[in-house]
Amino acid sequence: MNTHDIFADFIQRPIDAAHKLPQLSADQLNAHPAEHPNSIAWLLWHSGREVDVQLAHLSGKGQVWESYRNLFDLGELGETVGYGHTVEQSHQIQVSDQKLLVDYLEASLRALGDYVSGLSDTELDEVIDARWNPPVTRGVRIVSIIDDAIQHVGQAAYAAGALTATD
Repeated sequence: MNTHDIFADFIQRPIDAAHKLPQLSADQLNAHPAEHPNSIAWLLWHSGREVDVQLAHLSGKGQVWESYRNLFDLGELGETVGYGHTVEQSHQIQVSDQKLLVDYLEASLRALGDYVSGLSDTELDEVIDARWNPPVTRGVRIVSIIDDAIQHVGQAAYAAGALTATD
């Protein structure tokens, strides 16, 4: 495998996991199990947003969100990424359409995959944030973006399993 093959496989993992979530009702998507501030809808929306916003920063191109903004109808809060949301703000992220959530996440990750496929090893090694020790390269940032998506989709899967478990 080469670098591009590894990234392509890595990017596919949260897409596959999101598609394997059980079918959830609007109430289940927007529930806050154990009073946790983040619902499944929030986790999936946030995953798409964090990929999308960070990719736009890396690539200098527009966000996938431009095509999804009106479909989500979240107002100004939808323009955020979710980092630092208060409990009240996270509760305001209400999305009843699981397919829309998964489609946006997939579109954001596919855009990331397209971006990565055009990068050389030299570009992946380029330092893009020297504020850290060690400095962050483009490749490390991309791994971080994908890892965050994987973790949040995993959290959504755990919560979905708890909400749909039968005795």
